[in-house]
Amino acid sequence: MLDREGFRPNVGIILINARNEVFWGKRIGEHSWQFPQGGIKYGETPEQAMFRELHEEVGLLPEHVRIVGRTRDWLRYEVPDKFIRREIRGHYRGQKQIWFLLRMVGRDCDIQLRATEHPEFDAWRWSQYWVPLEAVIEFKREVYQLALSELSRFVQRQTRAPLSPYGRGGQHRERDGRDARDHRERSGGQSGRNDQYAQPALTVTTTTVIVETVSVSAPATSSPNPDDTAPKDNS
Repeated sequence: MLDREGFRPNVGIILINARNEVFWGKRIGEHSWQFPQGGIKYGETPEQAMFRELHEEVGLLPEHVRIVGRTRDWLRYEVPDKFIRREIRGHYRGQKQIWFLLRMVGRDCDIQLRATEHPEFDAWRWSQYWVPLEAVIEFKREVYQLALSELSRFVQRQTRAPLSPYGRGGQHRERDGRDARDHRERSGGQSGRNDQYAQPALTVTTTTVIVETVSVSAPATSSPNPDDTAPKDNS
């Protein structure tokens, strides 16, 4: 299902825990990390699609989360031609997304990457809110920056927080030593309003990556989400 401009309706999910850290998933067989996302099927509302994708990719049910906020409008990104199947080039341009901010009210053990036969991730961790954009495939970086910035106003501020480190135009800039202390990640193994660009407070500890064994054949190099390259409901 494409709109008149060639964009497929899609939802993105930013899942935060009680410490305002975000769920960060590692693509199967790759070195890239991303948020859960997926297409909106015909007849679905964005919220219905969000809960379906949340279960398919993360294994969580509606009772495990609480909706905190969502983006006001669609956020769009275009997919480079080299990642688009030849038969849909000229028709399919990319994705338009509604992003949801969810608060985790369940436990870490409720997260199941193998909830379906077609898992998206083979590892996950809790990450700093302002995720490292260099870990994201390039054509999605600006949308990630926009979604995180818009939804950050819903995250309860516990202490004074620095501004977004991304700078303008979705570009990630180097942090000085003082900022780095605020941006280091905490361990992810255990389970207000602010200005639009204010960062949620973070506590400094180490990071634990939770790895699940997933028996799936996948290329070893980074590639776009199949959801980007081959919309299932489009000819």
